Amino acid sequence: MMSENADKNLPAISKQVTELVLAGSLSHAEQAFADAAEAHGDLAVAEVLQSIPPHVTALHMAGFDGGKLSLATLLVPPKAWADSLAYIAATWNEDLMEDDPERIAESLFTHIHGVVFGTEDEERRRELLQEASATDWGCTAFAIVFSLAPKEVLELAGEIISKGQYITAQTSSDNDIAPLAVALAQASEDGWDRALFELFPEFRHSADLADAEFSDDPDEEPAFLQRSTKELLHRLRKQVPSTRNASGRTGRRSLGTGIFS
Repeated sequence: MMSENADKNLPAISKQVTELVLAGSLSHAEQAFADAAEAHGDLAVAEVLQSIPPHVTALHMAGFDGGKLSLATLLVPPKAWADSLAYIAATWNEDLMEDDPERIAESLFTHIHGVVFGTEDEERRRELLQEASATDWGCTAFAIVFSLAPKEVLELAGEIISKGQYITAQTSSDNDIAPLAVALAQASEDGWDRALFELFPEFRHSADLADAEFSDDPDEEPAFLQRSTKELLHRLRKQVPSTRNASGRTGRRSLGTGIFS
């Protein structure tokens, strides 16, 4: 529980963190979170993350991908995280998007996996997945991750069709993405479906499509329509709202200059 003193200090902490992140001082922002947690408890950090703009949260958390530990990763409220995913594509290097899209997708996977599986609390995990997949950008983000293993994801879709609620990560592929995909399907049937449709626009709940074969030749065209990792990265980039006109969950806006200004 936060103290009364913490309530008074939260606006100042939020302002401090926001300024540090926008200035590029992520380590100092993380220290501010640590100081707040030590002085006022973890709930204070969650309150700060709930109150700062989502593009600031996206900037901060993007700097802690790759297995780096962050209090924000562990304590971000589900809705605050879902809202921040709308901006994460604005942190990506455009040349890297063109030349090595899989590297960005792998970084995004590390980010999402770290947030979702950074907790042993099943209810929090479910809320994180439900909030993220309730947004257009969240479903596109999941589709980007799934594009790293389309064959395994499609096989998993077939298992979900046949096994329903009895599906587990242990019954599917041993690919690292499988546990995340299963967790999403269990947390939100609608979110799982929408992510599948982002990756496979022609996907239908049929065993025939779920059993479709993939060639081992990466240069061979897929047997049915599948969006590439690069295409999905650009789709998410186009969904980034302008921070001047951001309106939460509604409306997609194109990326403009000075997006974090």
